[in-house]
Amino acid sequence: MKILGRATAVTGALLAALLPALVWAQDAPVPNKGDTAWMLTSTALVLLMSVPALGLFYGGLVRSKNMLSVLMQVFVSFSLITVLWCVYGYSFAFTTGNAFFGSADRLFLNGTFVDGVFSLGATFSKATPMYELVFVAFQATFAAITCCLILGSLVERIKFSGILLFIVLWFTFSYIPVAHMVWFWAGPDAYTDQAAADAATATAGLIWQWGALDFAGGTVVHINSGVAGLVGAIIIGKRIGYGKEAMPPHSLTMTMVGASMLWFGWFGFNAGSALEANGSAALAFMNTYLATACAVLTWIGAEWLLKGKPSMLGAASGAVAGLVAITPAAGNVGIQGAFVIGLGVGVVCFWGCTGLKKMIGADDALDVFGVHALGGIFGALMTGIFNAPSLGGPGYVEWIGLTQAYGGIGAQFWIQLKAVALVVVWTAVVAAISFLIVKLTVGLRVTEEEEREGLDISAHGERAYTA
Repeated sequence: MKILGRATAVTGALLAALLPALVWAQDAPVPNKGDTAWMLTSTALVLLMSVPALGLFYGGLVRSKNMLSVLMQVFVSFSLITVLWCVYGYSFAFTTGNAFFGSADRLFLNGTFVDGVFSLGATFSKATPMYELVFVAFQATFAAITCCLILGSLVERIKFSGILLFIVLWFTFSYIPVAHMVWFWAGPDAYTDQAAADAATATAGLIWQWGALDFAGGTVVHINSGVAGLVGAIIIGKRIGYGKEAMPPHSLTMTMVGASMLWFGWFGFNAGSALEANGSAALAFMNTYLATACAVLTWIGAEWLLKGKPSMLGAASGAVAGLVAITPAAGNVGIQGAFVIGLGVGVVCFWGCTGLKKMIGADDALDVFGVHALGGIFGALMTGIFNAPSLGGPGYVEWIGLTQAYGGIGAQFWIQLKAVALVVVWTAVVAAISFLIVKLTVGLRVTEEEEREGLDISAHGERAYTA
């Protein structure tokens, strides 16, 4: 009995000593398995948007002699940016630094997995972390597809080496700082009281500090890439025969398949940006679904009215325009906002790809500016209006108490306008400098003979079709 009593006493003392640690371990938040599964799925969906969806969408729109070159440009650019993201992109985009760039803390993803322990990152709910590596992968797909979008403005005449050098420069000096300015913040757990909130906000990216709303990348992805594409189209010049000879899409079937896969993958893009499997993801999912369908109808309606016939190209383009415009608004507006944004952007982007394109006069081959930049601008500005609770929107979160807040339609619209203007200027300047560097080093454009032969053969020595 004495031995048993001593053992009991020792066990009790040991449990008493370990109790604080056991309680801490029990209380420490861990990633939710459902959220993790949703984010891994969303990451795979966004990857699908580039390879193969964007490749097929763009590839079908070019002439058959350039189909393979488009697939190569998308496939290799996506791979290149994925590697650069893990080397330095993530670190300078999503760590604490200054208002424009992060730091070198996560170079080569240092610290994300050490001695079997995973580092955790923030979501948009307090005490609800996610595995940082999941966030790294999710954001890698965003960075990669953004760079691939630019290619649509330059197809059929740009050198492959020129594309790769430009992508590295633009990714480093435009995508990374814009992503940091718009999306980097300390996370909700840092907002415990007003003093802590002020300190946390001061470490965020510049545009986040302003209070701009961009749920999934209207500024970071679409305005950023669309403006860069237009700058590139101006600097590289028009395709040989542009405006003088027909350059019809060689396979609208592939374009339709690509657009459909983009629509499917975009649910991961937008609903995944909630970072959790929750009501915000559900709202973003439904808004993405609805706005896209609305834009298809208004685009072909405008086309039918003005050109006499609705086209498959118009329907596919309308779908992408709707997806683009709802991206910044996905979880930031209610169903009413999705209706208005989808119906409006179909008409806006139809004009952008017809009337505005003629006014500008550049050979933006696959209408990256007319769809992505213009659609992104429209969506970002409409977010400032339809975020209002009075118009069915959710407002924004006051992070200390996690309550709904809203500063007024005029104030939020002005913030959105400032964010759009900064991104337009930033990406235009970086793109212009980057294209000029490429032009003066490896060269930007293939020779006339190579362009006439087609880039499939002249650049890659292969054909997309053998019969």
